Amino acid sequence: MSRFVRPSKYRHVYPNVGKKEASYENVKVSNNAWDTNLIAANGKYISVNWNASGGGAFAVLPVNRPGKLPDIYPLCRGHTATVLDTAFSPFDDNVVASASDDGTVGLWKIDDAGFEQLDLSDKERERNGGIKDFEPLARISGGGRKIGQVVWHPTASNVVAAATGDHVVKLFDVTHASSAASSPSISLRGFTDTIQSLDWDWTGTTLIATSRDRKLRTFDPRQGENPVQVADSHSGIKGARVVWCGDQDRAITTGFSKMSDRQMFLWDTKNITSGPIKQITLDASSGIIMPFWSDNNIVFLAGKGDGNIRYYELENDELHYLTEGKSSEPARGITFIGRRFLDTDENEIAKAYKITGTTIQPVSFLVPRKADSFQSDIFPPAPSAVPALSGKDFFDGMRAPRNLVNLETGKGLSGGSVPAAAASSAAPSSFSSASAARSSSTTSASASAAAASATPVRSASPVKGMATPARSASPVKAAPARSASPVKTNPIATPSTSSQQRPISDASSFVKPSHDGVARTEAKSTFASLRDTSSASSAPANGSSSNEARVQDLLSQIEKLKWDLEDRDSKIRHLEAENDTLRTNQKKAREALLASL
Repeated sequence: MSRFVRPSKYRHVYPNVGKKEASYENVKVSNNAWDTNLIAANGKYISVNWNASGGGAFAVLPVNRPGKLPDIYPLCRGHTATVLDTAFSPFDDNVVASASDDGTVGLWKIDDAGFEQLDLSDKERERNGGIKDFEPLARISGGGRKIGQVVWHPTASNVVAAATGDHVVKLFDVTHASSAASSPSISLRGFTDTIQSLDWDWTGTTLIATSRDRKLRTFDPRQGENPVQVADSHSGIKGARVVWCGDQDRAITTGFSKMSDRQMFLWDTKNITSGPIKQITLDASSGIIMPFWSDNNIVFLAGKGDGNIRYYELENDELHYLTEGKSSEPARGITFIGRRFLDTDENEIAKAYKITGTTIQPVSFLVPRKADSFQSDIFPPAPSAVPALSGKDFFDGMRAPRNLVNLETGKGLSGGSVPAAAASSAAPSSFSSASAARSSSTTSASASAAAASATPVRSASPVKGMATPARSASPVKAAPARSASPVKTNPIATPSTSSQQRPISDASSFVKPSHDGVARTEAKSTFASLRDTSSASSAPANGSSSNEARVQDLLSQIEKLKWDLEDRDSKIRHLEAENDTLRTNQKKAREALLASL
C-alpha cells in the first residue's frame, strides 16, 4: 500500500545545539517551584531567574559573552522576594520587566556599560568597590500579593500585563515609570483560581488566559473587566499554557487530562465556548508543556524535564506533526527569541535558549537548503521594534496592526498581517536618548538613513550573526567607558509612533498608509483580510517618487500573487491527498469483497 507524504517546507527542519563554547555555564537558576519558563531572551540579552539570597534577583547575560560565568555576577536586584518571571520589551532590547513574589512588577533599563566590570581584574574590581548590581527604574505594586506572570503588549509601547496572586490581570502604562506605581489602568477579573498563562492576539486587542480553575478566557480590555468568552479547557489542574497563533483567529493550549495525559488543543478564538476544534494527546509524561508559536505556522512544544522539542505545522485547522529535536539533557526552562533576531544567512527559522542544570544552551532550528540567496518563502516579514501605538492610544481604545520588518533588507513595512509586502515605514523615535545612541552605533545604515526623513531606516533590522553567540556583535556601549554603576532611575520615554499609521478606535477598521503619506481607512473584519491592504498604492507627488511607488506596487502585487499561488498549490495537494486516500479505500473494499466470495 502506498503512503502519501504531505509536502511541507519544514519537514526537514533540524535543531543545531550550540557547542560548549557557545553555551553559558555556572548559571545559578532559581529553585522556586512556581511554574514559569525561568528564562527570557531577545537578540541581545538573556534574562534568567537567579537563586539569590537577601531578596529576589535575576541575571541578564549579554548574548555575545558565552562561557563560564564568574561566581559573583552583577544581578538585577530590587525585589524583596523571589523573582518569578521576566519579559523583554518588544520595542527596546535593553528594557526588561520582572514579576516577583513580593507583589510588584520591576522595570529595568540595562546599561550596556554595566558589563564592562566583568573585564576588570580582581584588584581593579576591589578598587571600584566590587561588583555593582543593576537597580530598577521603578517597582509597581500589584496589590500586595505575588505577581506570577508579566507580558508586554505587542503593538502599544510601554504597556504591561501582570497576573496577580488575587486572580486579576492588571494592565499598566509604564511610560512614566515612577508614576505607574499608583493604580492599574485596567483590571481584568473573572478568575476563580491561579492564573497560569497569558498571551495577546496579533493586534493586542484580545488577551487570552488559562487558569487553575480549568477554564480558558478571552478579554477585550475596551469592553470592561469581565471576560468576553469562558470555556472549559483541559480537565487536569496542572500547568495549562496558551499561545495565540500569530495573525490567525486560532489559539493553542497545552495541559493535562484527568488521567494525567499531556494534551494539545486548537481553538477558534471567535467561539471558544464551542470547545476545541482539534484535540491531540501527546503522551503520559509529567512535565509541563511550554508552547511557542512561530509565524511560519509552526508550534514548538518543549516539556519541563524533557530532552526533546517537538514541532507541529498548522494547516487548514490540522496540526501536522513534523519531527522532534532529541537530546539526552532535560530542560528546566526554555524560551524562543523574536524572528527579527534570526540569522537568515543560515536559514534559521527559530532559535531557543534552553536551561539544562547550570548551563544555558542555544538551539537553532535550520531549514536545509543549498541556495545562498535569501529564502523569502520561509522568512515572511517579522514584527519590528517600532510600536504602532502609544500607551495612551491603547488605553483610549485605539487599535492597530503590528509594524513589520523585511528580514532581507531590514527595512520597516507598514502595519499589516504576515505575510505582507508594503511600503517601508518611517523611522521611530528611540525609547530613550541612550537607546538612540545605541541604535545609531549598531548599524551605519541606521545613522545615514535617519538623516533623511523620507527614507526608511534600518533601526529594526534583523541582527546578523546573533544566531551563534561566538559570531555575534558585542553589545554597543551607549556611553563612554566608565566605572560600572547601577542603572539610573529615569522615566521611560515613549517611542514615537507619529510616523507610523494612525490607529483608530473603531474595532472594525484599520488605517492604511499609502505611498504619498496620506492615511486612508479601510474596513476589515478579520486579521487575515489585512493581507490585501499591502497591494494598495496612491498617486505620488513627483516623477521619481512615482517610479518608486509603481515599483513598490508591482512588488506588492507579485508578492500577493506568489502567496495566492502557494495557497492554491496547497489546496491542490490537499485534494490530491484525499483522492489518493479514496482510491486506497476503494482498493481495500474491492479486495475484501473478492475475498468474501
